[in-house]
Amino acid sequence: MRGPPILFTPFPMKGLTLKNRIAMTPLYLGYANPDGTVNSLMLEHYREMAASGAALIVMEHTGVAPSGLGSPFMVRADHDRYVPGLAKLAQTIHQEGTVAFLQINHTGRYAFPQERLVPSPVKAGDVVPREMAAEEIGRIVEAFAAAAGRGKEAGFDGVEIHGGTGYLLVQFFSPRTNHRTDAYGGPLENRMRFPLQVVDAVLAKVGANYPVGYRFLADEWLPDGLHPEETTVLARELERRGIAYLSVMAGTYDSFPLPEYIQREREEAYMASFAGLIKEVVPHTPIITAGRIQTPETAKRILEEGTADLIGLARVLFADPLWPKKAEGRLKKPIVKCEPSCALCSKRVMIGKPAFCSQWDKDRKETFLAKIGESQEKAK
Repeated sequence: MRGPPILFTPFPMKGLTLKNRIAMTPLYLGYANPDGTVNSLMLEHYREMAASGAALIVMEHTGVAPSGLGSPFMVRADHDRYVPGLAKLAQTIHQEGTVAFLQINHTGRYAFPQERLVPSPVKAGDVVPREMAAEEIGRIVEAFAAAAGRGKEAGFDGVEIHGGTGYLLVQFFSPRTNHRTDAYGGPLENRMRFPLQVVDAVLAKVGANYPVGYRFLADEWLPDGLHPEETTVLARELERRGIAYLSVMAGTYDSFPLPEYIQREREEAYMASFAGLIKEVVPHTPIITAGRIQTPETAKRILEEGTADLIGLARVLFADPLWPKKAEGRLKKPIVKCEPSCALCSKRVMIGKPAFCSQWDKDRKETFLAKIGESQEKAK
């Protein structure tokens, strides 16, 4: 008798058992209150994502320090007062029988406060950020650990450290944005120091048996940036520390606007090759790949070829929250695909508006916009 298709087989991960191979990778939507607290709009969104049939929900990036907020509408975990709201989110996800992880992040040079803390004063837009002193670096390391502890206290099954998209951990790691001459700059081992200190501090805070994942940048997709000859070294160091998984991506905010990136990003599974490359050097660490994996057939091929262990869906799941159930055959309707030429969700959050999907039907859009009005009224 044949077993279930590989996409729907259970997967063990650091003491947890995922019911299938589908993960929701983080997608920032700008739904939080202006003070970084959780509201009914967020709870409803994550309830729907958890009910999709995905085995793992990784909640969008959550701020570890006021200096590292990428938007006024970014969820926060930099104080104990945020724990009750985060606990509601974890409970909401768990009610659907789904594993919940909290992603923690400091955005560095992409933060919205005027004074941005960075390893080196590399211009970001019209702003020249301020170089961090050694004691400030130590405080941010502690902030990551404290936020991870709050995630655990709130009831999340694990945390994910955001080491992708060109945020602060990448800014220290990359020769493009780290020009320091102290123990945190120069040679590769020095540039890795801050990301590894963050990982070590988080692991020490939450305990060896608590799962800690890592959003991993395999390639900056820029000529003078990080490439696999350096990022694979970091991957091996993370495996040595017993990281729960690496969620592999490529590109940063500096490469996203480039024509070659825009063209590549429209292709299905455009980041899978990077996941496969990292998988080869850390064979004992589960690998998540994402990047416009539109069809179950593509997901199945990636898993069967051993390119990755788990399939990450972000905008694809936002466009069609029923994707996993349709992929499994529990629903016989066609999958609603994320439109490759559309960036409505990204455009809205870039101008400070909550995201919705152009592929939603008219009734859903109108209902969502009405809820946005209600949510903003309550936040006043």
